[in-house]
Amino acid sequence: MSRIESADVQIFDPVGHSRAAQGLYVQAFRRLVTEKPLGLVGLVIVIVLAIAAIVAPLAAISGPNTIDGSARLLAPSFSHPFGTDNLGRDVYSRVVWGARISITIGLIAVTISTVLSMLIGVASGFYGRTTDMLLQRVVDAVIAFPGLVFILGIVAIFRGSSIPGLPTQGVFSTTTVVLMVVIGFLGAFGSSRVIRSAVLSEMGRTYLEAARSLGATNSRLMWTHVLPNVLPPAITIATLGLGGAILLESTLSFLGLGVPPDVATWGGMLNREARAYMTEAWWLAVFPGLALSLTVFGFNMLGDALRDVLDPRQRG
Repeated sequence: MSRIESADVQIFDPVGHSRAAQGLYVQAFRRLVTEKPLGLVGLVIVIVLAIAAIVAPLAAISGPNTIDGSARLLAPSFSHPFGTDNLGRDVYSRVVWGARISITIGLIAVTISTVLSMLIGVASGFYGRTTDMLLQRVVDAVIAFPGLVFILGIVAIFRGSSIPGLPTQGVFSTTTVVLMVVIGFLGAFGSSRVIRSAVLSEMGRTYLEAARSLGATNSRLMWTHVLPNVLPPAITIATLGLGGAILLESTLSFLGLGVPPDVATWGGMLNREARAYMTEAWWLAVFPGLALSLTVFGFNMLGDALRDVLDPRQRG
């Protein structure tokens, strides 16, 4: 961070700050590659998962719901790498398409969670006093309520109904959209505490006092100085939250309260085909479960590594 120092006053230079921020992320990436092998493995898993989600129509052998009655419960082979299910659907194709669903739901839910947690955390830490007290009491109330019970209740209310403009089936059906919003909403309040702590730490910095003395408004201080400095913990929280959001969606799909049955998801595959035919077709449970485990492992390892390389106390 570039500052012009005069006696005990430090005047903040926005251009130098922007360059320093870019240098921070470049340095963090280098440390991730050279010093965090598990984080690098997590990054590779995440990249492979993202590519599979993007090119699912090309990478899959067939559509996720393409039925072949002559190929029921076939073991893994060259033509069907992950075998087939009880309806003759290719499990590999369903796993690949499931990656797209998981990434979509996880990204949207975490985006909602990150934006909401930044709004709550920054407002609470920046304004303090009454604003901080009121927001934190709301956060306490939401955190105290059992999250899974809340999600099950909301999904049950909207299940079978239709919000105007949304289809009843497919990836962006009413149930799926409600699921994304609820997961993002619940994840925001716990994360806002971390953002608030980061803001409180920044509020005591000398450069903020110098900028305020030069006439900087609260909005300028917040958007130009505070927000860029709380982005590293927000990125870490978002990365860790992706794995949790994907796992939660799979849990709800396993319980039959997730996305509609016509959408191929890892949790839904474990709930329907795997439970019914696990003893005679082991691959129906192994491959969706392995994909889910690797995905959560990749995001968790990447998030842990980002937490280390972006933490200012651990920079060389």
